[in-house]
Formats: sequence, structure tokens, C-alpha cells
Amino acid sequence: MTIPTPPTPARRGLRFAALAAAAPLLWACSSDSDTPPEPPQAQSPNILFVVMDDVGVDQLRSFGYGGATPPSTPNIDIIAQAGVRFRNTWSMPTCSPTRATFFDGQYPFRSDVMNAIVSTDLANSQVSPFAPTTPKLLKEQGYLNALIGKVHISGSDVNPANNPLGDDVIHDLGWDYFEGYLDGGPFPIDTTAGGVASESDGAGPYTCGFVPNTRQDPVNGADAGACYLAGGGCSEVTTQDVTSPGRTCLEQGGIFDPGASCQASRPANLDFDTQNGYYTGDWIINTIDGEIDRLPPDNAGARGYRTTLETDRAVAWIKDRAPDQPWMMSVGYSAAHTPLQPPPQALLPAGSPDGGGFDCTATAQQRIISNQIIEAMDHELGRLLVEAGLASYGNDGSLQYEPENTNTMVVLIGDNGTFAATVKAPFDATRSKATPYQTGVWVPLVVAGPQVVDPNREVGHMVNSTDMYRLFAEVAGIDLDAVVPASRTVDAESVLPYLTQPDHPAIRDTNFTQVGTNISAEGTEPPPPCVVPSANTCLQLFPQEGVCEDQGGEWYGPGGVAGPDGLDSCCAVNDYLAEQGQDTVAIFPHTQTAMRNENYKLVRMERQSCDTGGFETTDELYLINEHAPVPALDTADRNLLVNGEGNLAPEPYQNYETLRGQLDALLATEISCPGDGNRDGVVNQEDLSNWQFFSELNDGRSSWYDFNHDGLTNEADRAIIQENLGQRCEVTTAMAGRGMS
Repeated sequence: MTIPTPPTPARRGLRFAALAAAAPLLWACSSDSDTPPEPPQAQSPNILFVVMDDVGVDQLRSFGYGGATPPSTPNIDIIAQAGVRFRNTWSMPTCSPTRATFFDGQYPFRSDVMNAIVSTDLANSQVSPFAPTTPKLLKEQGYLNALIGKVHISGSDVNPANNPLGDDVIHDLGWDYFEGYLDGGPFPIDTTAGGVASESDGAGPYTCGFVPNTRQDPVNGADAGACYLAGGGCSEVTTQDVTSPGRTCLEQGGIFDPGASCQASRPANLDFDTQNGYYTGDWIINTIDGEIDRLPPDNAGARGYRTTLETDRAVAWIKDRAPDQPWMMSVGYSAAHTPLQPPPQALLPAGSPDGGGFDCTATAQQRIISNQIIEAMDHELGRLLVEAGLASYGNDGSLQYEPENTNTMVVLIGDNGTFAATVKAPFDATRSKATPYQTGVWVPLVVAGPQVVDPNREVGHMVNSTDMYRLFAEVAGIDLDAVVPASRTVDAESVLPYLTQPDHPAIRDTNFTQVGTNISAEGTEPPPPCVVPSANTCLQLFPQEGVCEDQGGEWYGPGGVAGPDGLDSCCAVNDYLAEQGQDTVAIFPHTQTAMRNENYKLVRMERQSCDTGGFETTDELYLINEHAPVPALDTADRNLLVNGEGNLAPEPYQNYETLRGQLDALLATEISCPGDGNRDGVVNQEDLSNWQFFSELNDGRSSWYDFNHDGLTNEADRAIIQENLGQRCEVTTAMAGRGMS
């Protein structure tokens, strides 16, 4: 294909002319000039956006919760005291939909990012390169934009067929610099500890990923050995030097050969290619000059504790910025996503339990490890602020943070509720991450910066994760309503008034959340079943056994609980459990939505019937609040509709009717426009040009121009464009095959 406007290093984010031609959406997001926009005359505020993974509001004592043993988070507490704590913030139930809302401001049913993106999901359920993302908007205001760590809004090389933009995808979504990973979290723990264990099936006894000492494990432990590093070199380590030689070696990015001395050549069995939880990564780097680099797990730069590496990279980028250059740094910490693996002891508070003797599988240990992962992140978050020049350490080692003396807004948020096994009382572990219940979507949000008037206060008004999109624009001086085309609905509401006006009334009357089923190729079999006992739920979301087990799940696919052939559905799992005389489990819904007002919450579930194979929709209604330390939650015993709507008292009935109407009206605003791949509101020549590009990219496999969802961008999709040329998009009540009623 001949590209009329060749890409230049400064414009790696627009590698193809087809996107540059999509003016209605990229009007202010791109430029054909080789020269980046001039920074504004007055220094615009910098933005440091920090996303905590799987950290719900239940975890943090600064929000009034944390259970009997909250993680120690002195730095988060200080940031919260220096800013505004938003105590009524909703995310989406899983990470990818929420992270998409941060940067595109749309609810999942508009973007089709309906659930955590896995390898079988088509590009149609990934953030589109045609979207006016936050970094594209800010770029026009002179900002440089970086993203470090986890992003999870695109495909990955786990299945290249569904990642048409490849390792450069984050550039194409608008970021100037990216150093992180496209997958949803750290890979499973390597129980062979880097090939040390010799079991033929690849499973080993080192369930925390490292060789413990003999006091911790008399059978498999070792008190001395050789620590080989990925970049070369070896040192001999014993318990005379450190408490746990194997753990110390892992923290340094090495592999510990127990009982051995250093050899001239590294032993052949040591495996530096297999990832090991939080201590390895497969890092992708999109440089500001448009280059692509990669640090695979056997590279020394990809080894070490993830939270530390994420912080190091964020600090390095910020420190390299010119004083008059406004920037937005987004840090996607992997913490506290599974697998639950002990962090370095040096990052933990004094007196913290030594995880060197854990097996990382017992529930009680996992709860301790979860606390420690958050504590280690808190430690590194403080270091991030200090080394970025936004704070300092006092004589007692405490964080000294005065945001009014900086030109940087700090935004700290969770991407969804807490993982079931580590939920804090009185929150509901069976209705946690991946559900629209309060424990699954109620997340902490802290905003601190020079814009904040009267810091150290709480805002109880409703905020949605989409609202971050508008907040970032507001801080940068962008009027979203003026620059985003009317054809593209923005669901984000304003947040800045809450910062500058302490008594500002509520902006949102309702809040909304949603999780569903991402788009996969027609005819693709769903992933095998995975049962999560802590949530008493069976789901079919994880294509790999290790990912299921990382979520605390039991694998019912091939080679799992039900035998070598496995089972093909959650319905089959319940049949199997019944045959074994065991209790059946709940089946994860096909689609889950929720809408609330100040006091009442409507939850709508759409589940597949094992009897008919069709879908059944049910509504639930709850009376909720955000009281601390014991809020009114939407637990199963508090469903006001359990006996039917006819038995509701007048007040809850009126709220149910109102919320039901509001939810139906919102979902009815979905746009249906076959052939409009760039979603600019019209099917036209630009769509044909874009189709041409994607039909040749990545061998014409999955893309945003695969309208028939067969995993190919081919003549069948071009025919759909031709059939609809000139068509303008209209609101429809149809839910485009997602089964919503």
C-alpha cells in the first residue's frame, strides 16, 4: 500500500494516512507536521496519574475501612490528607473496561471494551486508534504523555492475530512514550524457581517462586548456593550473609542454584525465559522518537520486583523533562493483582511478617501477602513523589508533601474492586472484583495538587471512572464539549469543581457500571470453565490454566479437576458437581449492569440458562450507603426485589421504577452504524481507505474494520461499507447482539 503521508519519528502515533484522514475524530489529536506543538506560554499543570490494580475502597484506612488488619499505607494516607478523598467513586467491575474509560470517557457499551481483554478477544473489543484519547487531546495543548507499567486496553503478542497494531499499539493510541506490558498482570509464579526443580511436568515445589532456606523448608530449601544473573556474573550466597539466599537472589533478578558454587558456564537447566510472577516481565518500550524496543524476561532490565521497576522508569522519564514542558505521566502499577507473591522485605514496614517461609497458597498467607503487596506499592509511591521532586522525606523518614508548592496534580485511583480472597470485612468477598456490586466497583480516588482548595476533606458525591477523562482535559484547559464531535458521546462528568469549590453541589444524579462479554470471532469456543471458590462462581474468561489458578480458581478445562478431557461449560461443571454430591456454584453472568442514585441501587443480571440455552434477565434493588466503618452493602440478603416488585413499599418502588427507566434510556443510546469503523458518525470514503489499510496490515486479520466479527478484515467487510455508504449513525435500542433487554 502506498501511504500518501509517510510517517516520521515524531508522528509514530499515526503510522498510517488512513488515521490521519479521520478528521472528525482526530481533529485535535494529530498533526501532519514533523514539529510537535509548541508548549503553551503559561506553564500548564503536570499530571501524575497512578492506577492501583485490584485495590478497592475496602483496603484503605484513609477511607475509613481496611478491616481488622489494614495494610500500612502511610504515603497514601499523607497524599489523601493533602488532597481530596472522593468516597463515592465507581469503576467498571474489571480492569480493561475501567482503564478504557480513563482515557476515552465512554461507558463500555459504546467502546465495546466490555471485560478484561484476553487473547481470544478481537480488536473490536480493544480501545480504538480512532478514539480521541486523553494523550491525543493533551498533546494539542503541548503536553508530552508517558505510560509506565500495566495498560491492558489492547491486544498482546499472546495472540498476534488479535493485536493488529503490534508492539506499537500504545503509540498509536496517543502516548509519546510507553514502557510496560500489554497483558493483564504478572504471569503465574514459576514453581520451578527458574528451572531448579526437575519435575518433568514443569511443576515444582517452590510455590512462591524462590528457593527457601532449610529452616523454612527442610526438604526443598537450601542455605547456600550460586546466584546467576541474567546479564552475566555469579555470586555465592549463604545464610551467613542473608536470611534467605534464594529469595535474595530472586529480588536481584537472578536464579539461585541451591547447594552449588559458581561455575564458568551457567548450568543448562537454569531457565531465564520463563516469567516468574512479580519478579520478571516482558517489557515493551515505545520511545519518544518512535522506536520500538523489547526487554524479554531473560534481559537483566526485565528482572527485579515489578513495582520497583515501574517506579524507576516513571522517575527516569519525569526527571528527563524540561522544566517548561508540561507532561502527563500515567503509572499502571501491577500491584495488587494476582499472583500473590511476597515482595522484597526491604519495601515493607518494620515488623512485617517474613514471607520467606510462606507457600503462597494458603488463604491466610495470601491475605498477608496482599497487604504486603499494597504496602510495598505504598513505599514505592512515596519514592516516586520524592524522586520526581514533588515531595521529600522528613528526619523521621515520613513523606513531606505540600502539593500547593508544586505544579503537578496527583490522581490516585483503583481500577476495580478487590480480588475475592483478599477482600476486607465487612465487604463481601462473593460480590467483589468482576461484579457490579459495591465490593466490585467501589474504588478509592484521591486528587491532590495546587488546584485543591481546603485540602484534607472528603467529597461524598458520586464520581465515575469515566470522569477522569474530563478531569484531565479540565486541568489541561481543554473544553471537551467544544472539541469532541457530537457524533461521539462522552459520558464523563466534571470533577474539577469539587476541587476548587469545597461546597459544590452534586454533579451526577446517577452512577453507572457495566461488565459483559468481549467480542470474539464467530464460532470461537469460549474458554474452559474456571471455578473461583472464594466467590462461589464459575466463569469462562481465562484461556489458560495458570491464569485461572492465579485468580484462586480451580481449572475445569483439559487436565484439570474433571480429568484429562475437561469440561466445556459452567453448566457442565454444575452437572459434574451434582454427580459428585457437591454443591453447585453460581454461573458468571453474560452481562452485568448497575445504576444508582443517592440511596438506591439497581443491579441487572443477564445469565445463560442451562436448561434452555437462552438468556434470562433479572433485576435486583438495594438500599446502600457509604458509612464508615460499616457501610450498607448490596449483599444477597438485602435484595429488596427478592419477593418481586409488587411487594415493594412505595418509596423503594418509585426508586426502582425511576432507576429502571434511567438504565433502559441510557442503554438505548448505543449507536449502531455498520461500516463506520472509525466511529465518526458516517460511513464514507474514509472508511474505505481505513479498511484498505487494515486489510493489508497483519495479514488482514482482526481489526476495527472486521464488521462481521470473523477475525478477518476482508472483502466481506468492505461489502458492508459499500452497502452503507452515506449512512449516518442513529441511536438504536438494539444492543448489537449482546443480549441486553
